[in-house]
Amino acid sequence: MDCVGICGSDVHYWQHGSCGAFVLKEPMIMGHEASGVIAKLGAKVKNLKVGDRVAIEPGVPCRYCEFCKTGRYHLCPDMLFCATPPVHGNLARYYKHAADFCYKLPDHVSMEEGAMLEPLSVGIHACRRANLTGGHVVLVLGAGPIGLLTMLSAKAMGASKVLITDIFQSRLDFAKQLGADHTLLVTRDSDESEVVSQIHQLLGVHPDVSFDASGAQASVRMALLATKSGGVAVLVGMGAPEQTVPLAGALAREVDIRGVFRYVNEYPIALNMVASGKINMKPLVTHHFSLEQTLEAYEVARQGSGIKVMIHVQPRNANNPNKF
Repeated sequence: MDCVGICGSDVHYWQHGSCGAFVLKEPMIMGHEASGVIAKLGAKVKNLKVGDRVAIEPGVPCRYCEFCKTGRYHLCPDMLFCATPPVHGNLARYYKHAADFCYKLPDHVSMEEGAMLEPLSVGIHACRRANLTGGHVVLVLGAGPIGLLTMLSAKAMGASKVLITDIFQSRLDFAKQLGADHTLLVTRDSDESEVVSQIHQLLGVHPDVSFDASGAQASVRMALLATKSGGVAVLVGMGAPEQTVPLAGALAREVDIRGVFRYVNEYPIALNMVASGKINMKPLVTHHFSLEQTLEAYEVARQGSGIKVMIHVQPRNANNPNKF
């Protein structure tokens, strides 16, 4: 392994022993946003060679069930997903993984970008779930890594305007640097009708598509309230199992409510977008740590003082930082 990013779910497991419906019953190695270098191959592997730099799609399905055969393998009931109980993650020196879920990186794509293909795939999947097309006006609720990558995905896929909200001005400033058209600072107890009015004033219209990228009840509610009649609200964040939301109003306006679970068939798309320069993720990696500094890295991620925290698993070669 080479680079492993820290996800919000990693922090949840570390702090609470669970993430949504997934509960730890025994110790587990963390990590699922990863890239590495092929050290050894199975006898039948033909698409890779030793020394190839690869991004690792962390979920390996059974390949035989109804969902796998109909192209929605991310819903496979027998999915083996890195750092999801009881499967260990890849925050380790070496990790064994299925070759068909390893994607060779072009020379100009960094190992960090390879690791970041995982959260980028979530953002791309969210946009595809929304059937986002050119000219759509978009609202993103939450400017954490997933919200920012959803914003970048929406812009790359043709959104004409993107407004992003958050409770931290520093994250909104960062979003603006990345290309957000509008930003809006909110609080946990903001008046909903006032926020809806501010969103409409900034965009000039109600958004065609709204993405909740935080999981917070207030953001889920706002996604349903702010979206235009006949629009789409996509719930990307993983929040509390049960929430109180304004469902009747959304149904009366025929707002389509769509869930997002990880991604499916998006890794090649994510890699192509990064390799072609349509999406630049490099600014999102704000903190770097060695494997020996993992606890410190997780503390920084827990505090939310960075955007994406990256752990460099292998010792770096002083003469060539891309080698170990």
